[in-house]
Amino acid sequence: MIDEHGTTPSPYVARLPIGERIPMPEGGIPFWEVFPYEGDLQIRVLEEPEVPEPPRDGEHGPDTCSQCARADGEFLWTDEHWRLGALAEPTALPAMLLLQPRAHHDLLDLPGDLAAQLGPMLQRVERAVLSLGGIARVHVNRWGDGGAHLHVWLIARPEGMMQLRGTCLPLWEDVLPKLPEGEWREYGRRIAAAMAAGGGTAHV
Repeated sequence: MIDEHGTTPSPYVARLPIGERIPMPEGGIPFWEVFPYEGDLQIRVLEEPEVPEPPRDGEHGPDTCSQCARADGEFLWTDEHWRLGALAEPTALPAMLLLQPRAHHDLLDLPGDLAAQLGPMLQRVERAVLSLGGIARVHVNRWGDGGAHLHVWLIARPEGMMQLRGTCLPLWEDVLPKLPEGEWREYGRRIAAAMAAGGGTAHV
């Protein structure tokens, strides 16, 4: 089978029910107690694969990367090799952070010295978020479909909010009320200060 782009799909894609509506699996995610929605839901119809995929931000190097173009002052904290940022507007959760290397790398080509630093850096950020108090867990996520510059999400789950556990936490972020801007900025300031206590520069 050749698709509209003249490309033969992978065996995995070839088996998918493209163009059909998939029935809701019994006991699937919509039935989990941590799923934020209820009511009648249906799974979207699978669309045709898009091959080749459109380029991500920064796919063609640092000159095309919006993250490389950002000044240090736009981040919460930076050091020689890493930068830690927040979203541009208040979030619903106490912390939704992005850790990224200063240099333009994705995970696949992250140099060995930076790869060795990544684990300890994630630990530092988690400790900084936990220092806010009232945080039960800091979830670490890496997707990368939107940008070719490696960015790792660190997302705080408030203590006691058991319904926000697990993989649905980013979905809850979309529906919970946003924090007052002053409170959100104070959280960012405290995280930056906690990071700077171990080295680097706080920018807020």
